[in-house]
Amino acid sequence: MFEQFLNHIQQHHLCSHEDSILLAVSGGLDSMVMLQLFKEANFNVGVAHCNFQLREQDSDLDEKLVHETCIALGIPFFNQRFETESFAVAHGLSIQMAARELRYAWFDDLVKKYSYNLLATAHHFDDSMETVLLNITKGAATEGLTGIPLKNQYIIRPLLFTTRAQIEKYGAEKKVAWREDQSNLTDDYQRNFIRHHVIPKLREVNPSLESTWQQGIAKIQGDLELIHIAFEDWEKKFIRETEERTVIDKKAFDSFSSAVSVLWRFIKKYAFNFDQAREIVLAMQGQSGKRFLSPTHVLVIDREVIIITRHPQDWDTIVIDGSEQAVSLGPWKLSLSNGHVEVPRTSNMQVSIDADKLKFPLRWRKWQHGDSFQPLGMKNNKKLSDFLIDNKVSLPDKDTVTVLESEGTIVYVVGWRIDERVKISDETQRVLNISVEKV
Repeated sequence: MFEQFLNHIQQHHLCSHEDSILLAVSGGLDSMVMLQLFKEANFNVGVAHCNFQLREQDSDLDEKLVHETCIALGIPFFNQRFETESFAVAHGLSIQMAARELRYAWFDDLVKKYSYNLLATAHHFDDSMETVLLNITKGAATEGLTGIPLKNQYIIRPLLFTTRAQIEKYGAEKKVAWREDQSNLTDDYQRNFIRHHVIPKLREVNPSLESTWQQGIAKIQGDLELIHIAFEDWEKKFIRETEERTVIDKKAFDSFSSAVSVLWRFIKKYAFNFDQAREIVLAMQGQSGKRFLSPTHVLVIDREVIIITRHPQDWDTIVIDGSEQAVSLGPWKLSLSNGHVEVPRTSNMQVSIDADKLKFPLRWRKWQHGDSFQPLGMKNNKKLSDFLIDNKVSLPDKDTVTVLESEGTIVYVVGWRIDERVKISDETQRVLNISVEKV
């Protein structure tokens, strides 16, 4: 097993003797064997032990065993006691999830504070099989069928090549001291139920379950590489991304019988779920304008495209008293300056207004339903909502439309149109120039 351990590390480039590695050691067989293997291979390691104080005296005895082993081996030992139950209650978490959050936050602090390159955990292949089965029961996609990753950022799993049975054999041969966590013997947790009941039944079907499963995972990983390459090509062809938005061409889904799955694979990074993906695909065939919300983003179905933006911000109204040269609201910056009648500005982003038709302070705010103004060149007022529709302004863009008003009257739909009543005329004596840009 020692040679397999070294080959596994070398084959997958998990670590080298130049690395400083922090080992997560609980005192159970798996992590104590991992400690033995790293020490036997003369790697530069330290040990981190979490005492979750969930098993009374047993938790303290686990801590004692790990500490004494580190002293005997001359290895740095770090220990932390957690108030796990109170943390779980305070944050509305299960005990398992609370322990996970606590330990990984502490591991991260240790890695940074003591300049460790890597953190090693003692997950083995049986753990990976259990993870796959759990993922399947929860409706995971293809990635969920590959089990626990060998490496995730600075975290490595150097025992994923081996099984629990092989670890038990090695531990007995090397007389590795370890302690049994009695909670592993119960069916209180989903993972334990799979370990004690499901996997033994699968072994009855296939006595070579582990080796067959490893081959299956290798095949799936190859398929995933092809999927990722094809998906990147699909993204380049049909998707445009900027800092402000993501635009997906509806034609992107024409050739797929499972358009829902393809859409979900892309929009899940914006916190949309699979059920929403199904609703979005159905809505794509209907009238444009329907929107969907995730915790972080807004997805809008437009005429020919799907537009994804972040949730619009709540912007406070800006009061401009006349002395400001530049002010900001949301993503916009507004610059004001005195101009000349002879050279009025005509761009929608750079406008000139008759200053004598304004009264300070001006107010700059987001537009609201019910707003109206007299667009330049028109004789009558128009609802701003109709003006935006006429100009084919998408729903995400509408969320960032702002107006500048004087004494409650809109004088400029910022970036779009000034009001007819404040335009430059032959009688104009003073000019106010306004420039708008995104910051």
